[in-house]
Amino acid sequence: MKIVRELLPYFDERPNGVKVKTLVIHCSAQSAREMIEVLRKRELSAHYIIDFDGTVYQLVSEQKRAWHAGQSKWRKMDMLNRYSVGIELSSTTLGQSAYQPAQIKSLIKLSRQIIRHYQIPVTNVVAHSDIAPTRKPDPGIAFPWEYLAYKGVGAWYDLADAAKVAENDVATLLKTIGYDTVDLPAASYAFCRHFAPTAVAEDDDVYHLVENVYPKNFVLSKEYLPILKAVAYKYGNNF
Repeated sequence: MKIVRELLPYFDERPNGVKVKTLVIHCSAQSAREMIEVLRKRELSAHYIIDFDGTVYQLVSEQKRAWHAGQSKWRKMDMLNRYSVGIELSSTTLGQSAYQPAQIKSLIKLSRQIIRHYQIPVTNVVAHSDIAPTRKPDPGIAFPWEYLAYKGVGAWYDLADAAKVAENDVATLLKTIGYDTVDLPAASYAFCRHFAPTAVAEDDDVYHLVENVYPKNFVLSKEYLPILKAVAYKYGNNF
């Protein structure tokens, strides 16, 4: 894994006593070099970018708070920049088509190092869409969450666990996983992006996708309730 340091000045200190507890995965519709220039213009940052060929660019020290997550919430944490390391991947379709194998290989290696160093729980390896469901669609429906979980990066579910969960209320189950359910359609759609991508419509226009992150009237279909219950069992394990 090749790491190129291309440091940006857009960061600040983490608050005193705050520890890294999460790993946030993003994607943007540019090459790494193009993305760096966009971040420069917008005075934003991530800790790392992974280009199409698997090259890793480090933009901010992990010890510093990069500006990648924005308004966000996961479990009892809000403003996830405080608690997280952020990794961007290049994807021309915003994760609606398969990532390059070299990217995923580098992501797994880098993520394992970060998870091991900070002892991040597998249930705190999250998508940008998980922590900001009303605003962000990335890293998209083609992101290989199940494969990454198999490799020790994140968590996946066992559908058999659905039978162990009596709860059927969608909002309660989503909260158990970690989602902010103030906007229930957004949280439900973000859940599907991560765990049930067949429920999510593809959008050929990435600009339209960015402006229309989720259907405002989206309701989780009953056919996906067993997946939701199985994930809630895996993430909460308190039923």
